[in-house]
Amino acid sequence: MPRILETDLYPPVKAHFVALGYVVKAEVKDADVMAMHPDAPDDTPPVIIELKTGFSLILLHQAIARQSITDQVYVAVPRWKGRAAWKTFKGNISLCKRLGVGVLSVNVDEGTVQVHNDPKPFKPRKNTKRKDVLLKEFDTRIGDPNIGGTPGGGRVTSYRQDAEKCRSYIFENGASKASEVAKATGVERARAIMAANHYQWFERVSKGIYGITELGAKGENP
Repeated sequence: MPRILETDLYPPVKAHFVALGYVVKAEVKDADVMAMHPDAPDDTPPVIIELKTGFSLILLHQAIARQSITDQVYVAVPRWKGRAAWKTFKGNISLCKRLGVGVLSVNVDEGTVQVHNDPKPFKPRKNTKRKDVLLKEFDTRIGDPNIGGTPGGGRVTSYRQDAEKCRSYIFENGASKASEVAKATGVERARAIMAANHYQWFERVSKGIYGITELGAKGENP
């Protein structure tokens, strides 16, 4: 299959906007494509479409630059092929939404255009649950034990710090009731931590009483 060129995208894009009642012209100053509706008021800003054979920072930079002229800015790229390409394309749609840029995909073979997103101001929805989890981790973590960029498996979390308090207490005092460990260490979730035994440091001696394993005595990871 021959390589798709930016010029291959223009006929379907033009036809799409003409069908919507626009007058369309190509290469108007810096704009790849410009569309104006003849029935719109004189002060109506134009629609600008930037054509590219794929998503890139250059394309997004161009789209952002056009936003100094009009809020109605689209980017048009060839339609994806395959699941992996769709996943990448979907991520780019999300990025364009945040930038307030519209997204068009062009099926060159069929000469059709699909609108995935119209240009409009982006108002992100906040995830309160994730924010609360983040704030709790920040507030309960003691000090700053990590180095930025450390892989997830090597991070010290507030959970690990609490587990370490429980481990140290039992190491020094022997097998103990979960309630005693919680009271002595100030770790309210001591029972849950020892029962879950994420680091394989603890062993249940009897109901509600926990000791430490050989691994726990060394304070090592499994």
